[in-house]
Amino acid sequence: MKRYERLKGKLPTLGEAPGTLLAVGEPALDQPRITLMEYGPSALRETTFASLQEGLAYRPGEPVLWLNVYGLHDPEVMRAIGERFGLHPLVLEDILNARQRPKVEDYGDYLFIASRVFQFPGEGNGRLKHDQIYLVVGRHFVLSFQSRPLGVFESVRERLRTARGLIRSRGADYLAYSLLDAVVDDYFGVLTQFTEYVEQTDSQLLVGRDASILRRIQRLKHDCLRLRRSILPVREVLTSLARGDYGFFQPETQIYLRDAYDHTVHVIESLEMSRELVGDMLDLYLSTQSNRLNLQMRVLTALSMIFMPLTLIVGIYGMNFDYMPELHWHYGYFLILGLMLVLGAGLYFVFWRRKWL
Repeated sequence: MKRYERLKGKLPTLGEAPGTLLAVGEPALDQPRITLMEYGPSALRETTFASLQEGLAYRPGEPVLWLNVYGLHDPEVMRAIGERFGLHPLVLEDILNARQRPKVEDYGDYLFIASRVFQFPGEGNGRLKHDQIYLVVGRHFVLSFQSRPLGVFESVRERLRTARGLIRSRGADYLAYSLLDAVVDDYFGVLTQFTEYVEQTDSQLLVGRDASILRRIQRLKHDCLRLRRSILPVREVLTSLARGDYGFFQPETQIYLRDAYDHTVHVIESLEMSRELVGDMLDLYLSTQSNRLNLQMRVLTALSMIFMPLTLIVGIYGMNFDYMPELHWHYGYFLILGLMLVLGAGLYFVFWRRKWL
């Protein structure tokens, strides 16, 4: 029996040779969708390829290419794209593996950048979902790979179509920056939804007795960790790109990368505030539960103290002795009942004044 053979269903690449192209994760689309946007300062052409053969036979005519691929489950498509653009087998292996941490790697003729985007369901319906996004940045081209259409890059496409901003007049490095900036901007939207749900959950801690509140806090805690593990490496990626560690970004583009880095720092600071709030929520929840238990115990203790003297009186006059003078009183029964009523009412008034009841 091979070592960890039972885990092969979850980790298909476990034990395989480096560079083996195996899809990891459930396919989000029936078949990959490949689109090409080629442009220059005065021209833009969009092409959607109906088949892999059509894409291989196509010859672009504009100076900057942006090839986008939806669907990361077909090794043959990835292998063909890799051969067309000269991608290393390890890059193709990482693209097919939907569990890559954000990173940047230099392969000489191009950069490989891995990142993640998130979708927050809200209202506690399910867990925080994430999707991988991969970029390959060359001198005159950018390749982007996503498991399914999410609309993250739609604003970049609109700027290309309407020639707004500098994107049509700049090279592939500015296009790569625009895509990274779109990912960072998407973090703002997800984090805003996440913070609203955290604040909503926090406001429900002191009102009501929702039995699922602890599960919601634990889910928020785990989601904070997932966001933090994904966004912190993005900051390191942007730091290295803005610093000019790689020769693919022009000095005028590095200024914009520094702006994207500042946005990432802002996102991380907001995330840390939400993380601290979630931690405080757990402490507050436990304190609330302990305080509620103390209140209940105080009420039970006060009721017990009210009935203790009454039980003592009943116990005394329930003894079977022959000589008990009070047993022969004509109004003894009513006297004892009155005494018990006065004691009970007096103790209840005392506890009520002290707000124990």
